[in-house]
Amino acid sequence: MDMIKALTLGAILSATIALVIGSQGTSAGPLAIHMVHVADAKLYWSWPVFFSGSGLSFGLFLLQR
Repeated sequence: MDMIKALTLGAILSATIALVIGSQGTSAGPLAIHMVHVADAKLYWSWPVFFSGSGLSFGLFLLQR
């Protein structure tokens, strides 16, 4: 259950950071922010931020046990 919570928080973190940085027109180098077309919507996404945010959230959930 902690992993599902961590993945959700990682997705929220990635979408938020990618939206702020990607809307400025940059890929932010190692963050690798790119635009994804989902149905008729455009979404900025970054896999490195997603994985690091999910790992950080999972570690915080483990510390709370």
